[in-house]
Amino acid sequence: MAKAVRFYETGGPEVLRYEDIEVGDPGPGEVRLRHVAVGLNYADTYFRNGTYAIPLPNGMGVEAAGVVQAVGEGVTNVAVGDRVTYTGFLNTLGAYSTERLIPAAPLIKLPDTIAFETAAAMTMRGLTSSYLMRRIYDFKAGDSILLHAAAGGVGLIVAQWAKLLGLNVIGTVSSDAKAEIARAHGCDHTINYSHEDVAKRVRELTDGVGVNVVFDSVGKSTFAGSLDSLKRRGLMVCVGTASGPIPPFDPVLLAMKGSLFLTRPALADYIADPAEKAALAGELFDHVGSGRIKIEINQHYALQDAVQAHRDLESRKTTGSSIFVI
Repeated sequence: MAKAVRFYETGGPEVLRYEDIEVGDPGPGEVRLRHVAVGLNYADTYFRNGTYAIPLPNGMGVEAAGVVQAVGEGVTNVAVGDRVTYTGFLNTLGAYSTERLIPAAPLIKLPDTIAFETAAAMTMRGLTSSYLMRRIYDFKAGDSILLHAAAGGVGLIVAQWAKLLGLNVIGTVSSDAKAEIARAHGCDHTINYSHEDVAKRVRELTDGVGVNVVFDSVGKSTFAGSLDSLKRRGLMVCVGTASGPIPPFDPVLLAMKGSLFLTRPALADYIADPAEKAALAGELFDHVGSGRIKIEINQHYALQDAVQAHRDLESRKTTGSSIFVI
């Protein structure tokens, strides 16, 4: 019998249920997939707590890696036995499972150089890092970035990728231990936001100029300081709201702080085109497969421990990537 984590109401981690499920035959455009490893992402908590509204009951998780067991009519991009990974949004919801039916379109074939566990830990984070580094801004060697949550899953990948591009990386962290991890993965400087003024330290580290780009996955509690860390005509990239949504503000604020630019990108819009998705995934797989970028899987959970995994994630006990091992 296949297993899955589902939820019937929104709320805290305790609403997650580990259940038996029936997995039928794939319909047109679908495959039946046996999971080997499943990704744990902060976005999962948004589905669970109702930030992302979806019909209930429903499955949990949007990212996993495994082996194709059967294909439905019209499927041509993958075949039985293929090693694949995927990430998405509503079209891939239900990843917290041992086996499932899924549309074939989001599936990405895995090269032999990428293990299932690595893929589950990095497909969403890695593709996010890929578009942040290659599509958001025309980086030049010597540019500076401020990277919030630098010891997190996306943070560690972005920091390494940024160093490959010759950027000056300033990362924020919540502890000395996380600062050490961030520096080991490419951060030139770290700022402990629990006792340091982030914007003030950024100005000190950039001779008063500020950074070209801020990558802010924290949201409400860091938004003002992020704007104050930018150089004139710098770019603020809001990539998450771990501390809560950003309050409404008058856009004239951007002009007052130096004619700043602001964007709130979504991964779905950067992988909607199959050719662009293939290009972003190809570059990611090349960096990881060659060892230029290392994926840190620092937490491993059993699928039945999803409640504890969500508690650890939301209490910021985790570093790097976390996965469920099937």
